Amino acid sequence: AVVEIAEAALEAKRSGGGRREALERLAAIEGVYVPSFFEPVPGGDGRMDGVRPLVPGYEKVARRIVLDINEVPLPTRPVVPFTETVHDRLSVEIARGCTRGCRFCQAGMVYRPARERSPALVAKIIEEGLAATGYDEVSLLSLSTGDYTLIEELLCALMGRFSEERVAVSLPSLRVGTLSAGLAAEIRKVRKTGFTLAPEAGSARLRCLINKGITEEDLMEAARDIFSLGWRSVKLYFMIGLPTETDEDVIAITTLAERVRRIGKTVTGRSPQVNVSVSTFIPKPHTPFQWAPQITVDEARARQALLRKRLKGQGIGFKWHDAGMSFLEGVFSRGDRRLAPVLERAFALGCRFDGWGDEFRLDLWQRAFELSGVDPEPYAYGARDPQEALPWDHLASGVTKEFLLREYESSIRLAETPDCKTSRCSDCGVCDHRVVRNRTVEPGQGPDLAPRTSGVASGGADRTLRLGFSKTGPMRFLSHLELSRTVTRAVKRAGLRVRYSGGFHPMPRIRFSPPLPVGMESVDEHMEITLVGDGAAPDAGEAAARLNAVLPEGIKFTPLARTALKVGGPSVMMDEVHYLCFVKDGPPGLDIDSKGFEAVIEDFHKRSSAVARIKKKDKVIEVDLKDAVTGLSRAGDSIRLCLVNAGAVSVRPVDVLAYLFNLTREDASLIPVLKTGPSE
Repeated sequence: AVVEIAEAALEAKRSGGGRREALERLAAIEGVYVPSFFEPVPGGDGRMDGVRPLVPGYEKVARRIVLDINEVPLPTRPVVPFTETVHDRLSVEIARGCTRGCRFCQAGMVYRPARERSPALVAKIIEEGLAATGYDEVSLLSLSTGDYTLIEELLCALMGRFSEERVAVSLPSLRVGTLSAGLAAEIRKVRKTGFTLAPEAGSARLRCLINKGITEEDLMEAARDIFSLGWRSVKLYFMIGLPTETDEDVIAITTLAERVRRIGKTVTGRSPQVNVSVSTFIPKPHTPFQWAPQITVDEARARQALLRKRLKGQGIGFKWHDAGMSFLEGVFSRGDRRLAPVLERAFALGCRFDGWGDEFRLDLWQRAFELSGVDPEPYAYGARDPQEALPWDHLASGVTKEFLLREYESSIRLAETPDCKTSRCSDCGVCDHRVVRNRTVEPGQGPDLAPRTSGVASGGADRTLRLGFSKTGPMRFLSHLELSRTVTRAVKRAGLRVRYSGGFHPMPRIRFSPPLPVGMESVDEHMEITLVGDGAAPDAGEAAARLNAVLPEGIKFTPLARTALKVGGPSVMMDEVHYLCFVKDGPPGLDIDSKGFEAVIEDFHKRSSAVARIKKKDKVIEVDLKDAVTGLSRAGDSIRLCLVNAGAVSVRPVDVLAYLFNLTREDASLIPVLKTGPSE
């Protein structure tokens, strides 16, 4: 609907009809919700008694369904960050929707039906995306990736095509029962990307209640496969506070985790790392549990304490979600319009980065509720009557309220509802079985990906190139690790086939000159790279040109005609390093004329010693700068500085500048410094 929304907004703007006309145009688009075209109906007990439509013909808003996700293009040239971000990899959606029917899962309900993307199209997207980004990891995304019909065939094809390029494939948290030994074996071919298994509940009774459909033995078998294939750690995800939960159900989490740990020890011969992650169950709209209450903050903390006590000393890591934050999530999960003033009030009181534990202030939120005259507890802790109107009843996800109520009643009876993708229709109301239906790929539709020819098999000699490069402008703020990641991805985008090391975790054979301080510019950086000898490896000039074509402004490569490096590659220290310090562009308080420059430099040369106190980690060390400075002269309004790379403590330009001009290290760091070669 994105294009339709944009066109409607443009038409409204051209017509000059104002906000009301724009909203009417948007409301005419299937799937668009305009809240101001509905008004709340107050209830007798302080709750909302549903909402009333204000525009004829616009009584309900139905979810818009993409019938065939093969027709939805995925971007293959996403923005590639220079700094590390969350999910810093190529992410490809392979399926949409889920029919497993977990009763707590909102996404599994509202994104029905299941629709799988063609394996050939998935492979094409990945091929183009990797070439455009240089990523070395692909994540196959869906609500339940292991349920993708041809997941093993797809993985085999991808690993056969990209394993020599050391591209790893990761899957999101896997449903227990969908992980097979074959699947795990394919994932580990490049590197082990970690496993998270989600039993959700510790006891078999609660897993029946939520319709999880897995047994304890399913989990043990999955753990045995993971550990036998070389993994040494596994994460288990659970919820506490599910309807009808008891202390025995909570303790069952620890029993299950301990069994997994024992299996890992038996298989590997040493203690594995088992991490248990626990969140508090939060009832969600459009799910069978939308009528169920949430446990209180005190109850959540008591159950977390029980788990900590039982898991302590067992070699099992334990993480939990803040109970106060879970309470807020529960309030806003099933809240209504009266919470809008609370949000504004909380913001005004200083609530900002609440997702960070050290920034979360429950007391400020409680004050916001109080000032807004809203009692939050009924939203989170109150059980809803199935006959009462709900604030979201006018929003139709496709799954009917009757189906959700049947599922809620089935949960109390511990009755199973089969997966409608592989069993009979559960009559949830989404499909018409003609146009709207589950769409899965058929056997035999796997992609045909030819692997690249191995450089080893070709018998060609590897080619090692030495390149110089500059790091200027905004790129000076990249750390050494970020620079390495940026260049390594550019190498892949440039089509340079780099040789990888052997061993458990292969690394590209790329070596850089020693790290620069963050913020310092340089026109004298060096890199050594070894390319696969397949007969097509370029020379240094061509390699530099190909890299420059795919790198941002501020990083520029040149063939290296001269090197100040010792034998052994760029990672070995240079004998001397040269800098140009732009003193006149330093802090405002540093007002020094040309005579002052000469006096400062002359004074330094006359001294028999120049002892500076340099802070290294938690210690302050005295260093004689005369042993480190091999060159100090004026260059206009700047200072040319040469430092030797020797001694137990490395001296940086900021240390010398702080000493020369009697500045704090913080003020001295404001003087721009450019690393240059000897002849600059």
